[in-house]
Amino acid sequence: MSHEHVSYLELLARGAATEAYDRPVLLARASGAGPEALADLEEAKQLALRVRAELEGRRRREAELSALFATAHDLAGLRDLDAVLRAIVQRARSLLGTEVAYLSLNDPAAGDTYMRVTEGSVSARFQQVRLGMGEGLGGLVAQTARPYVTDDYFEDPRFQHTRTIDAAVRDEGLVAILGVPLSLGSQVIGVLFAADRRARVFEREQVALLGSFAAHAAVAIDTANLLAETRSALAELERANDIIREHSAVIERASEVHDRLSELVLHGGGVHDVAEAVSEVLGGTVEFSEEGAGAARRAGGHAVREGDDWVAAVSAGGETLGALVLHGQPDLDPVDQRTLERAALVTSLLLLARRSAGEAEQRVRGELLDDLLDAPDRDRRLLRERAARLRTDSEAPHVVLAARIDRAGAAPDPDAGGREGADRQRLWSAATHLAATRHGLASARDGGTVLLLPLGPGESAADLARQTARSLGGTLREPVTVGASAPVRAPLDRPDQVAVAYEEARRCLDALVLLHRSGQGAAAEDLGFLGLLLADGRNVDGFVDRTIGQVVAYDRRRGTDLVRTLDAYFASGMSPARTKDELHVHVNTVAQRLERVGRLLGPDWQSPSRALEIQLALRLLALSDAVAGS
Repeated sequence: MSHEHVSYLELLARGAATEAYDRPVLLARASGAGPEALADLEEAKQLALRVRAELEGRRRREAELSALFATAHDLAGLRDLDAVLRAIVQRARSLLGTEVAYLSLNDPAAGDTYMRVTEGSVSARFQQVRLGMGEGLGGLVAQTARPYVTDDYFEDPRFQHTRTIDAAVRDEGLVAILGVPLSLGSQVIGVLFAADRRARVFEREQVALLGSFAAHAAVAIDTANLLAETRSALAELERANDIIREHSAVIERASEVHDRLSELVLHGGGVHDVAEAVSEVLGGTVEFSEEGAGAARRAGGHAVREGDDWVAAVSAGGETLGALVLHGQPDLDPVDQRTLERAALVTSLLLLARRSAGEAEQRVRGELLDDLLDAPDRDRRLLRERAARLRTDSEAPHVVLAARIDRAGAAPDPDAGGREGADRQRLWSAATHLAATRHGLASARDGGTVLLLPLGPGESAADLARQTARSLGGTLREPVTVGASAPVRAPLDRPDQVAVAYEEARRCLDALVLLHRSGQGAAAEDLGFLGLLLADGRNVDGFVDRTIGQVVAYDRRRGTDLVRTLDAYFASGMSPARTKDELHVHVNTVAQRLERVGRLLGPDWQSPSRALEIQLALRLLALSDAVAGS
C-alpha cells in the first residue's frame, strides 16, 4: 500500500474535512507522479470520500435515532407537556441544523392558530403572532396534512401571504421554512416548523426526521389530554368517597368538637383557637367576622346558610359581637350545624371575658406608637420600658406600614360617612390584634391604620407588607391596601426616623391605589422605577443592578457588547432586522446576542412592563457612566 493510500486512511480516521482529501493528489502531482499513479490516487480519493460520506450518514442517523429514543423516553415519563414539547423542538433545531424551530397549535375556540413553543426566536412579535386558519405556509400544511418546504418564503406564491404573517416572519429574518403536520388520526392539530435566516434546501431525510418529531409531539399532546381526563375522573370518585366517609363520621365529629371546646375554655384559648378547632373538625375553614351576622342574628342563635357559607351569630346580652363563618362546606349536616352554633356560644363567652383586657392593651399600644410619631423627643428609656411591658423587641429592625380599606370601583354610597367610620374602627381592631400577635404596635391615623412591626428572619419589608395585606383583608373580608417603609433599625433608639418612615409608607400606599393595585401590599422596592420616586433615599444603583445587572456583569467579564445591543434593539422598535443595520452586524449576530440576554434576564424580558424598566435602567446606566467620565 502506497504512502498516499495510507494518508487517506489517516484522513478518515481523524474525520478530516472534505477539502483535505485533495492534498495527496496535489502532492503526488507536484512530485512528478505519472498518469497511472495519479489516476490510481484519484480513484482512491473518490473511494475515501464515499466511505467518509457513508460514515457521516451513519453518525447522523445514530444521532437522529438517539434523539428519537430520548423523545420516546420523555413521553413514557410524561409529567409536564410544555417541557416535552420544548425538548422536541430543541432536538429538531439541533439535528436539522436550523437557526429557528417552532411549534404552533390550532385553537378551535378562537378559530385561529397560536405559537406554543419557539426555540432560537428573538422577535417578540414573531413569538406572539396568531394566524387565521389557512394562512401562511402553516395553513397550507394544515389544509393538506402534508409537509411543505420553501427555499425563499417571500418569493413563494403557493400559500396565502398576509400582512400580519409576513411582518412577523420579516421581523424574525426568516427565509427558508419547512413545516410538517401534527396529526391525531385524520385531524391536524398544529404544525412543527424548522427555519433558517438564509436560503437553503431541506433534504428528503430532513423532512422525514422532522415528521418523526411531529408524530412524537402529537402523541405527547394526546397523552396529556388523556391524563387530564383520567385525573378529572379520579377527582370525581375521590369527592364521592369523601362525602360517604363524612356522613358516616358526623356523630364522632360532634363529640370531638365538644371536648375540644371545653378544653380551650379551661386552658384560656382565644377566638382564633375556637375557629381553628372547628375548622379541623368540620373539614372547612371557619373564621370570626365582626360583621356578616345578617340573617343569623335574626335566626335566634341558629346557624343559617348564606350562599355557599354557613353563618352563626356571636352575641351576648342582646349585643351582636360578630359571627362565625364556615367556608367550604355548603352541604352541612344538621348535627354539624349544631356544632357551629355551640362554637359561636363559646366564642361569645371568650370575647366578653377578654374585652376589657384587650381594649386596655390596644389603647396602650396605640398611645406608644402615637408618641413615637408625634413626640420623638420623649425620654427613650421610658419608651423602651413601655415597649418591654408590651413584649415588643425594641432592638430588632422594624417596618412602618400604612393600611387602608379601599373599595376601588364601588358605587357611590349615600351613607359613605358612616360606612367609612365603621371601616376605620374595624381596621383598627384587626390591626391591633395583628400587632399584638406579632409583638408590634398599631394606631388609627389619617383615615386608616399605622403599624410598627418587627421583621422576621430572612423577611423583607415587601414580604411583611404582602403578609399584612393578606392577614387584614382575610380578617375583614375586604380589600386592605398596605404600603411599607424601608426597615428602621432599633426604632426606640431612633424615634425621629419612625415619622419619616411613616411618610414613606403613606406614599407607597397612595402609589398602589393610583396603580389600581388596591387590596395588595408592597414596599418601594416592589414598584420598579416608581420605587425610586417613593423611597426616602433614591437608590439608583440598586435599581439598575436589579434590572440589568446580570447583563452589565456579563459584558465586563466577557468583553461582549450586550448592553449596546439592547440599546439598539429598543431604539429600533424591538426589530432584529433593523437592529443589525444600526450595529452593522449580521442578523444572526443580533439573534445570538438577544438569546444570551434572554437567558440572563429571563424569558419575560420583552414584556411591556419589564421592557419599560429595562429601557429606564439603560438610560440611568448611560447617565451614570457619563457623570463618572466627566
